[in-house]
Amino acid sequence: MFGMSLPEIIVILVIAVLVLGPDKLPEALVKFAKFFKYFKAQVSSAKSNFEQEVRIAELKADAAKLKSSVTDISSNVRKKLTFEELDELKKSASDFSAELKNSLDFSQTNSDNENSRIPSENSKIGSENQVLDKLNVVDKLNSDPLNNEIDEQKAGKNV
Repeated sequence: MFGMSLPEIIVILVIAVLVLGPDKLPEALVKFAKFFKYFKAQVSSAKSNFEQEVRIAELKADAAKLKSSVTDISSNVRKKLTFEELDELKKSASDFSAELKNSLDFSQTNSDNENSRIPSENSKIGSENQVLDKLNVVDKLNSDPLNNEIDEQKAGKNV
């Protein structure tokens, strides 16, 4: 204990008996034991608090790493989904645009060839407006600057 051997402890006890006397010695030993117990409890409490704080700091660092990796993964997945969805939308929009142009051309050639069957003027204007509206939507999809930027990013990744 504290680097002291048994003979040194006996010398200290003899000096304590001579200084304190046999009446006060038991009370002094009890007070010393209580102080030593309190001191030991405080040291172990401080040690456990320090270890707990170190563990908390390690957990926070691990949580930050996990959060950043999850964020990176989710953004990469979202980009891939966005590119795939955008490609699919562009393809369907271009297919739709081609179908509309073909049907518009077909309807114009049919109306030119068939002079005997002339549709009413209101229905012709309504159908042409619908076709033009749909073509405008397709053109907007194809000319959207966000789509162009995404295409450029995708082209940069493929290169």
